[in-house]
Amino acid sequence: MKAYERFLEYVAVWTTSDENSDTVPSAARELDLAKKLVEEMKGLGIEDARVDDKGYVYGSVPATPGCEDKAALGLIAHMDTAMDASGKDIKPQLIKNYDGGDVVLGTSGNVLSAAEFPHLAGLKGRTLITTDGTTLLGADDKAGIAEILTAVDEIIKEGLPHGKICIGFTPDEEIGRGSDHFDVEGFGADYAYTLDGDAEGEIQYENFNASTGFVTCHGVSVHTGSAKDIMVNSQTIATEFHQMLPVDERPETTEGYEGFYHLNAMSGNVTTTNMKYLIRDFDKENFDKRAEKMQEIAEVLNQKYGEGSVEVKVTESYRNMREKIEPCMELVDMALAAIKNVGLEPVVEPIRGGTDGARLSFMGLPCPNLGTGGHAFHGVFEHITVEGMDLGVEIVKDIVRQIAE
Repeated sequence: MKAYERFLEYVAVWTTSDENSDTVPSAARELDLAKKLVEEMKGLGIEDARVDDKGYVYGSVPATPGCEDKAALGLIAHMDTAMDASGKDIKPQLIKNYDGGDVVLGTSGNVLSAAEFPHLAGLKGRTLITTDGTTLLGADDKAGIAEILTAVDEIIKEGLPHGKICIGFTPDEEIGRGSDHFDVEGFGADYAYTLDGDAEGEIQYENFNASTGFVTCHGVSVHTGSAKDIMVNSQTIATEFHQMLPVDERPETTEGYEGFYHLNAMSGNVTTTNMKYLIRDFDKENFDKRAEKMQEIAEVLNQKYGEGSVEVKVTESYRNMREKIEPCMELVDMALAAIKNVGLEPVVEPIRGGTDGARLSFMGLPCPNLGTGGHAFHGVFEHITVEGMDLGVEIVKDIVRQIAE
């Protein structure tokens, strides 16, 4: 079975995680795919395939004779999909011999535009997989799962020499909890790769330092008819707070290694307004300064509106994995060689976000990230190609070959 065929089976299973849930996994529907994957892995001969009580899927392929002393390689992807668009009732469109132009997405009225996504021209001649315009596709990260299991399937069937291969599929990555209960010791790998990136041929070993800022603004509510010199509108304070942050340091105005403040959610009334910020920066010193900046703004507004008018709490989410990957750059070198060996020019880019691999690296499992061939994740314009997924499979197989040699 080819990677895209597995992928189409997986996207039919609804696995959207739920950030408002306190359970693990956050949505019971994630277990539907977990159980399916365990059965599939057992069918491939992975005898220890299992799903634990937290919804994590594990399995391993023992080293072939003569490779028992080779490093144990981990391959990791996540099962859940993002909440940004619906992940239920996905109806993929397969377009063979794609012409590189605009694609009408079903009857939704949405169009995958070559002008808005200029990389589409480079996909001409391939088999393109898109959404019908009403849901996301799920390539993030079911493409990674499909490529891992296809690579392992082919390695076993072709009798390729290999060290121990450890497989892990996580729930709740999209809500930042994917590594919370990952059993690094039980997983048994010396190092790993997540397959959770974009275009095939990408290798990523840097990601944002990330934290979440919670801002609460307090006001005084009275009848509008007698409000003069009494009313303090918390929403006014909140908008003032937001405008005091650098206007050129937002997601929509930054790229590459540039950090940002992102107002992710806001709700309130005259009495109380709550704001949630995503704070991101690659540089640790600048990252710390961003939290300090928010506290400084709060102090200024408290002097203006009264002590306690603005409260800021910042909680760290994950850190830049680079510091944990740099001591073992052979992982990056192997990936670069594999990408070249399959005929691609490697693309080394920072992740303007995070992956399970970032936190796993700090948990003792160095874990760079590989591209899967997908594009425009987290929305109705998400797409991937059959050929891109095939190349993802070949990259994994080549890394396995390098370890065995």
